[in-house]
Amino acid sequence: MEALKNRILSEGRVLPGDILKIDGFLNHQLDISLLCQIGQEFARRFSGRRIDKILTIEASGIAVACIAAQYFGNLPVVFAKKAKSGNLDTQGLLQSEIYSYTYQKPVMLTVSKDWLRPGERVLVIDDFLANGEALRGCIDLLGQAGAELAGVGIAVEKGFQGGGDRLRGMGIDVQSLAIVESLAGGAIRFREE
Repeated sequence: MEALKNRILSEGRVLPGDILKIDGFLNHQLDISLLCQIGQEFARRFSGRRIDKILTIEASGIAVACIAAQYFGNLPVVFAKKAKSGNLDTQGLLQSEIYSYTYQKPVMLTVSKDWLRPGERVLVIDDFLANGEALRGCIDLLGQAGAELAGVGIAVEKGFQGGGDRLRGMGIDVQSLAIVESLAGGAIRFREE
């Protein structure tokens, strides 16, 4: 998606540890116009499929998923929590432990069984894909619920970390709008499509 790639090139900064900082428009301050374009592109890429619900992960995936949901006919959006809150029924939880690249520690993804049900076709949407741990956790949650994965929509994939390629190798339809192939030397280089 050229509009997203152009914003990454013009505003993105590369930080130590292969961190791509694009928080001025995607995951801290939000550019709603760009998010609408992202949502429309996901709807185009996944058109013709039965999708009952969108699943994402708190916190920065929520905005991308919610904006995208309106282009799928205002689907419900469920987000996996990274910390168990007091308002969750401890008897009805789906949980999957992942290793968070962002936080550099294990995190327990948690969703109430009330919001993911057997037979539902669920599209996972998130802002970033690095090593694929967060998506592995989401896929695990769907399996526990008896729901089906309809596909994965990612705004920005860090292709050099291999998560997206591993998932594609498992037969999962991962649609990334911008795949960053390298951040070497502080230069952002995209994968040729």
